[in-house]
Amino acid sequence: MKRKVILDCDPGHDDAISIILAASKESPLQIEAITTVAGNVDLEKCTYNALNVCEMIGLDVPVAMGAEKPLLGKKVTAGDFHGESGLDGPELPSIPVRKPVDQHAVDLIIEKVLESEQKITLVPTGPLTNIALALMKEPKIKENVEEIVLMGGGTFGNWTPTAEFNIWVDAEAAEVVFESGVPIAMFGLDVTHLALADREVMDRVAAVDHPVAHFVFELLEFFSKTYKDVFNFEAGPIHDACTAMYLMNPDLFEFKHVHVDIETKGEYTKGMTSVDLLGVTKKPPNVHFAVHLHQHSFWDRFEEALKSYAEAPGHL
Repeated sequence: MKRKVILDCDPGHDDAISIILAASKESPLQIEAITTVAGNVDLEKCTYNALNVCEMIGLDVPVAMGAEKPLLGKKVTAGDFHGESGLDGPELPSIPVRKPVDQHAVDLIIEKVLESEQKITLVPTGPLTNIALALMKEPKIKENVEEIVLMGGGTFGNWTPTAEFNIWVDAEAAEVVFESGVPIAMFGLDVTHLALADREVMDRVAAVDHPVAHFVFELLEFFSKTYKDVFNFEAGPIHDACTAMYLMNPDLFEFKHVHVDIETKGEYTKGMTSVDLLGVTKKPPNVHFAVHLHQHSFWDRFEEALKSYAEAPGHL
């Protein structure tokens, strides 16, 4: 039986790659829906990007628009990393052929979780606004959520010195999610910065003779350039794709079971994930915090997922 997932995202190059991996031929995941949230770019662009990716890979699932701003405060986007469209690099239609469903993402999440006979895993790779709103609107969903597998946070920041972008954008929503009692697997910058798509990786992707792999190569090429320009990285980290890779291949990662608090008030630390690696707070663990990935195997499995599109009849 495949593991049912809802991908909550703000595409975003690495979000797009995460969708592609999760939908690959040999994936053990059944994507129930894709929901979008404002983050890397505004909500409309994030939704267009999700729809265009689904069109490219032939993925027929409902795509629903969600929160266009955080629970509190002003909307902030990350165009410096993802470009004007959010998926700069490849050529995509500015307006996709597919359309989102006429239902708010929060309501779709609630409906899918409550109606499912099998527990559903929520996979947020953007700000946690939609997930927090769903938990607040219908707390009963907690009983049928297997796990929340998220990209966000870390022991250091990339938007401020202490805060990672997804958590910083809506720290209040993150607080709701982390205090929900639902099992959480957290992929923060400590581990996602190990998932660097360097030139060797990009050459391997380029060698896969299929339009989906070519698309991924173009995403990696653009993302690598922006990370070089902004942070002087020699390669782009595919942060969000770590969630899909974990769900498909749990053995690729190592974790510590720790307590994580979300800072919502600090003048210099708002959005910080306070990760209690040494247990100094004596608070019960609430997060499986990813601390390591096995890089060689990671990229082997990554390549295999892309090759599966070429091997699968019906895939573009």
